[in-house]
Amino acid sequence: MTTAARILVVEDNPLNLKLVHDVLEANGYDVIAATSGEEGLRLAAEQPPDPVLMDLQLPGIDGTETLHRLRNGTLDGRVPIVAVTAFAMAEDHRSAARSGFDGYLEKPISVRSLAGQVENFLRGGAS
Repeated sequence: MTTAARILVVEDNPLNLKLVHDVLEANGYDVIAATSGEEGLRLAAEQPPDPVLMDLQLPGIDGTETLHRLRNGTLDGRVPIVAVTAFAMAEDHRSAARSGFDGYLEKPISVRSLAGQVENFLRGGAS
C-alpha cells in the first residue's frame, strides 16, 4: 500500500479552496488547507507536505513571503511550492519563477487537469 501524497493548499478564497480540496481528495491525495500564509507556515511545520499550492494574494503575509519563510525554515528545496494565481500574464509567470516558485497554476483552476498537474510537480516537473 502506498501512502497518498500530502498536499498543503494555501488559499483564502473559500470557494477556490473547496474546489481544489475536493478535486485533489477525489484523486486520492491527502489535502490539508490553510486560509492564510501564517496558517500555512504552521501547518507545514506540523504536517510536512509533499507539495504546496500557494495563492499569491493572501491576507497577512502574501504567498511570496510565505514561500521565502517556508524555504528558510520548515521546507527545503525538495518540496515543490507552486504559485496559484489569477495573474495570467507572461511577466507574472516569470516573476513567480524569479521569486522561487517551482511552478505556476493559473486560476480558474482546471478541474480536469489539476490532479495531473500536481502529479507532474510531484515528479519534479514544472509548468
